[in-house]
Amino acid sequence: MEYKRITSIDDSNFKKLHDLMGEIFPPQEVLEYSLWKEPLEDPGIRVFVAVEENQVVGATEYRYYKDWNIAMTDFTIISRPGLGIGHFLAQNRSRDLKGLAKENGKELSGMFAEIYDPYRVEHHEFGGVKVMDPYVRREVLSHLGYKRLDLKYVHPSWENDGKAVEGLDLCFMPMEESTNEISASLTAEFLTTYYSVLSNKPQEWLAMIEEIKSKNSIALLPL
Repeated sequence: MEYKRITSIDDSNFKKLHDLMGEIFPPQEVLEYSLWKEPLEDPGIRVFVAVEENQVVGATEYRYYKDWNIAMTDFTIISRPGLGIGHFLAQNRSRDLKGLAKENGKELSGMFAEIYDPYRVEHHEFGGVKVMDPYVRREVLSHLGYKRLDLKYVHPSWENDGKAVEGLDLCFMPMEESTNEISASLTAEFLTTYYSVLSNKPQEWLAMIEEIKSKNSIALLPL
């Protein structure tokens, strides 16, 4: 299995990846094909695919923020069981991020991720791929060390239609396991930067950001 970075929508593997995203994720979670041009060319956004026998069988997108020394996992896709795709992606992603932090003269402090809460939202089947089942994914993140931020979380739809996407938790995996809170100002700055590409923000999201800004810290709870 090969770990290959995609930096152009003209890469043949990107068409395979985008098709896979359309099969796995709900429409509001998938950016339109042509709008991927700039993100893929952005050196700070890292999109990698797992390639087995010329087929894209998995993928992960993430980014590293030098100023905050944190990362964000945008998504992880595992298209089939029995190939060790999840472990392969996690190990390569971790190795890459630790290398980026080292280049920045630091050790990575942690990583954000969004995860659906299947106990609140039951209709996301993720293309019927059992390894992508929300219950499974949630437990995997918990196993990796992610913790849930203690806030009512929404995010802007990636369809940029001004709608709020609910039923998710914002999580953070601190490298120091004993960490039980995160800076509220860091969280607000991160989310504002992360969603700056979307011009049509829902009122629910704007209100959430203001609420976060009013706090000093946010508790990290078991996932």
